[in-house]
Amino acid sequence: MADPARAAKMADRIKVIVAKTLERGLKDPRLGFVTITDVKVTGDLQHASVFYTVYGTDEERADSAAALKSATGMLRSEVGKNITARLTPSLEFIADAIPENAKHIEALLAEAHSRDAELGSLKSTAQYAGDEDPYVKPREYAEDDED
Repeated sequence: MADPARAAKMADRIKVIVAKTLERGLKDPRLGFVTITDVKVTGDLQHASVFYTVYGTDEERADSAAALKSATGMLRSEVGKNITARLTPSLEFIADAIPENAKHIEALLAEAHSRDAELGSLKSTAQYAGDEDPYVKPREYAEDDED
C-alpha cells in the first residue's frame, strides 16, 4: 500500500502528462475538445482512472471516447516515460458527468426559485384559518367585579 500523498502526487502528474499528450501528440480526427478533469490512482499505484469531459454533442462524445480507448496504450507508454515509478499504472478513461450534474442542479434551483415566487404570491392573499391571534390572553376583570 502506497502513501496516500504519493498516490495524489502521481495522480496529478498523470493528469498533466495525459493532458499535454492529448494536446500535442494525439492525431486522431475523432478526438474532440477533451478536458481531463481528474485522475484517481489506486492505493497500490497499479491502476489510474482518468476522468474527462468532452464539449460537444453526444456523437462527438462517443467519437472521443472511442479515440481515447484506442490511444490508451500510447498514453500509458507516455505516462511510463515521464513518471518515476517502478510500474506504470494501467489507464482507464471515464466520462465525467460534471456538465450533466451542473445542468440538473441549475434546473433544481430554477424550480425552487419558481416555487418560492409562487409561495410569495400565495402568502400575500392568505388569511388565517381561525383567529388572527390564537393564543389565550389573561382575563381582564372589571374593577367593580372584585367579589
